[in-house]
Amino acid sequence: MAGKIREMIDFVLRQRAAGNPMLEKIIKTKMILKGINPSKYTPLSDDDPEVLQQLEGMSMELGYLCREASAPAPGEQSGDSDPATVTHPAKKVQRLDFITAHSSQDTIDEITRDISDQLVLFDTKLLMFFASSKYAPAEISRKMQEAFPSALVFGCSTAGEIVTGRMLDESVVVMGFNDESLLDAKIEIIEDLKDPEGVKKACDAFANHFGESVAGMASREYVGIILVDGLSGTEENLIETIGDLTNVVFIGGSAGDDLKFKATHLYANGKTYSNAAIVALLKPGTDFTFIKTQSFRDLGTCLEVTKADEASRTVIEFNGKPAAVAYAEAVNSPVAEASNRFMHNPVGLLVDDEPYVRSPQQIRDNGSMAFYCGVRQGMELSLLESTDIIEDTRAAINKAREESGRIIGIVNFNCILRTLELKQKNLTKEYGELFAKVPTVGFSTYGEQYIGHINQTATMLVFT
Repeated sequence: MAGKIREMIDFVLRQRAAGNPMLEKIIKTKMILKGINPSKYTPLSDDDPEVLQQLEGMSMELGYLCREASAPAPGEQSGDSDPATVTHPAKKVQRLDFITAHSSQDTIDEITRDISDQLVLFDTKLLMFFASSKYAPAEISRKMQEAFPSALVFGCSTAGEIVTGRMLDESVVVMGFNDESLLDAKIEIIEDLKDPEGVKKACDAFANHFGESVAGMASREYVGIILVDGLSGTEENLIETIGDLTNVVFIGGSAGDDLKFKATHLYANGKTYSNAAIVALLKPGTDFTFIKTQSFRDLGTCLEVTKADEASRTVIEFNGKPAAVAYAEAVNSPVAEASNRFMHNPVGLLVDDEPYVRSPQQIRDNGSMAFYCGVRQGMELSLLESTDIIEDTRAAINKAREESGRIIGIVNFNCILRTLELKQKNLTKEYGELFAKVPTVGFSTYGEQYIGHINQTATMLVFT
């Protein structure tokens, strides 16, 4: 039998996107990250039972997610509405409705006192903070909540911090939201990443709080932030499961521990968690968009994953050869020296010519290659070459500003490998200055989340 896969792909796209080009692109990207590339299937393609099973699952889960896709955006005419009465809502939120602060004091008591003093005149409704792993996890979480007892407080440990105008180490950085910038929010903790019901429980809690299911939430009204244990290796399954249940975009990063690779920590409600994830659902008081920027260009060399151990993020073969051999040939390097090229020549899954980066971690004794991100058998990965992080990031921010008219706040999840490259080139000051005119908070991550799990990327939530 042939053609069923193409039929199912078209059905899911019609059902989920309902003609919304932005949602259609996101859904196609999710499919590709799952290993299903819509462009590869035609009405004559043979039907793979495994692919059909995945698509049938998506169809069942997404069958009722079309309300907001077919609804007009604010300001658009709908049905027989009087166009004179349909207008864009006034943007009342200003930069002063977001506040950032940082402290590099030695003790946690000094840290919390310093940050409290900086926010003393701000009516904090939600506080997001990112803290160096030098600070005791249980104590920093408890005392940050005690410092802001009436606010929702959450965050994680880092491999470096970002705040308005600066890149830092061994500090705590925060962003505060007030009633104007944040209409409502709910924080849920998935305490065990192996719990198959963890995401569903969080989504049920969101539904109870907001009074509507996550399936029915409009992606232009809600946004999710996700923080994950950066040593868990579970990000792909987590973000894909969330993405299958809602059109709301979740963006975030994997917690770090300053390159010790021993333990990362998540903070919420005065407690600390490991092998866990924080999922926060926000209803901002202003518009928002996203930036995904990675500083690489496609070299036109394809490395197809012909054999992989997906559970361990390991590629055994590229193009029918031992992975290390094929990669070394692609970068024109001896196998023994190929790992020196990892940072500047990772590989990427191209979606509409845009790479979703997969960074090699190490070459194993058997010639296989371990990655920091999930790889699936059959994926066609492109060899990439690094470009200019500063100029690429500046261009991405300027483009977002031009398209939105303004930027009044940024949350930046920036890959640790990008940070290491900036440090190698002595460019951290220049990178920080890119965010000098906008309230910004963020951290150097062990992985980034946007639609899927990626590497060597900056994913940013941008308030406009």
